[in-house]
Amino acid sequence: MSAKTTITRLSPAKINLFLHITGKRTDGYHNLQTVFRLLDWGDYLHFSVMNKTTIFTVDNTLDADKLCHQLLILTGAYAITVSIEDNLIFKAARALLAFAIESTKLPKQLASVQITLDKHLPMGAGLGGGSSNAATTLITLNEIWQLNLTCEELIEIGAKVGADVPIFIFGQDAIAMGIGEELTAIDLPEQQYLVLTPNAHVNTAKLFAHPKLQRDITPLSIETIKNQSNDYDQHLNAPYQNVFTPVVISLAPAVDEALQYLQRLEEQALGTSRMTGSGSAVFLPLDVNVASDKALLAKWIKCAPCEGYVVRSL
Repeated sequence: MSAKTTITRLSPAKINLFLHITGKRTDGYHNLQTVFRLLDWGDYLHFSVMNKTTIFTVDNTLDADKLCHQLLILTGAYAITVSIEDNLIFKAARALLAFAIESTKLPKQLASVQITLDKHLPMGAGLGGGSSNAATTLITLNEIWQLNLTCEELIEIGAKVGADVPIFIFGQDAIAMGIGEELTAIDLPEQQYLVLTPNAHVNTAKLFAHPKLQRDITPLSIETIKNQSNDYDQHLNAPYQNVFTPVVISLAPAVDEALQYLQRLEEQALGTSRMTGSGSAVFLPLDVNVASDKALLAKWIKCAPCEGYVVRSL
């Protein structure tokens, strides 16, 4: 790859069409069942390959953290975390280098890369922005540094960075199980959504620890989830639900207000509104005729109690 190459990548958002917790694991995490949809809306990451190349001896004394600091310049992301080490982009790059060192797949020299984050997705909205940034970083640095790691290896690395990272490496709509890393592709019809992003954030750890969170939903088979897509795609019929919704709306009035606003539009939109992830974003699937009515959608966004966007499945 030539010295002054810049690669720009969309780092897409995701929504959960439903989200169940089926039990707690021995490692302290929870087993989930969900269907992820990727959207044509997100952040952008710009990867500029620098003239500077670092040459090093590949052995067991090589430190991934130190190497990451030598190779990576991160801009546009400083407002997100106090320290660069806490940023998911940096964590992803460090995890990638650590894996390459351990598996002896690291070349003897690597180009320095400047990563510039152009942030559009609100943080703490359940849209997977940080996880998507991490996944985009893994995929693109794997390409720039010619590590030749497989999609499965990148998913393995990504799962250690964050539970939502694997879906963005997988890169298509999927049924997810485990902590979100067991992925099965699902083919869903193209869809547009009205997404609202209330200015509210409830700590995820606090939600998982909440006494009223339902953690014992009966697991469904992959075949059942595939066959019953009409029950959670445009509409949301029992047993499908987002178990976090009642807890979040009890803790965050702004989310409750946004969801109630979308519920008033359901009859016209011919869809069921719901929350994505552990919040705070909420969304409403739009019937194809409604989705084509630009004036109506502009009015809905103007009257919404918070920021709103019309987005399309990826």
